[in-house]
Amino acid sequence: MADDRKAYPLRVDPALWSAVERCAAADLRSVNAEVEILIREALGARGVKLAKPQARKRGRPPKAES
Repeated sequence: MADDRKAYPLRVDPALWSAVERCAAADLRSVNAEVEILIREALGARGVKLAKPQARKRGRPPKAES
């Protein structure tokens, strides 16, 4: 399955990055997931409507029948 998300290099102030890392750790998320959530929240606060993100499958795949 191909990942259809856009990869984008981002230059961020070190203090801002540290704050995002702390928030991500507090929410048990990756920094990437935290950045995505923060962007969605900021866009929502500006009135931009987005479709809900598709839930990603988590955990191990089911065992194959033998």
